[in-house]
Amino acid sequence: MASFPNEITFIKGHINILTSLPITYPDSFQQPLEEYSKKVAIFPVELPPPPERKSSSSDLVPDTLSVVFKSTKPAISFPLNVSPSDTISTIKQQLASQPRAPPADIQRLLLKGKALADNKLLKEYGVTEGVIINLMIKPGSHWDGSGLSQTIIAKDSTSSIPSVVISASDSTKTSPVPLDLGAASFPPVPQSTPENSSFHHIISSSNFWDRLHAFLQSEFTNKDDVATAFEQFFLASKANLTVGEVARIRDQVGIISMGGT
Repeated sequence: MASFPNEITFIKGHINILTSLPITYPDSFQQPLEEYSKKVAIFPVELPPPPERKSSSSDLVPDTLSVVFKSTKPAISFPLNVSPSDTISTIKQQLASQPRAPPADIQRLLLKGKALADNKLLKEYGVTEGVIINLMIKPGSHWDGSGLSQTIIAKDSTSSIPSVVISASDSTKTSPVPLDLGAASFPPVPQSTPENSSFHHIISSSNFWDRLHAFLQSEFTNKDDVATAFEQFFLASKANLTVGEVARIRDQVGIISMGGT
């Protein structure tokens, strides 16, 4: 306990020595806190206006595009100005309003061998100015470019069919014999399953169409004649081929679509 007053005396003496020393600051080029101003000085600086944004060519979407709808059979082209934001069904209606064009419900539009879906927008397919879109007709429909179209519908065999009356000459003096031309009077024709027939086995082979295409190339000197002849054979056999078989044959021979383009 005797050392306690000596410690107090030592501490007081040390504090007195520290207070007598001058205050020094580190060489950090900072002024003392008491000399800092309460408000920061603001100097007006004129800034140039921000530059205007320049839209790139890829961002610009034209309001209308000039597109050609081309049919190979019959050989008719329909140049048309369409909007990229329109749906394919709307474009079909616009195309149907043109003279000699087929109705919208039987149209099939293809771009580079790919069918365009009705609920898609035209710009989703990357259509550019002056592109050619193939125009085809749905199976079971007929269109010859005259402005009249016809859809082939299978009718019931029990529908009313007028009968033909065959009358003999006056010398025989026999009564007329009615002849019924109804489909029910004919015996049913046995139909074989196309997938199991030898004809379908050959017609669905890609090698068969490859050899046929090579044969046409050896017979015709003009490439357009080769494509036309191959198109006639292909369209005639279309009803006996499935969608997958058509695609496989197309890839083997190198024909983009059934139209031969």
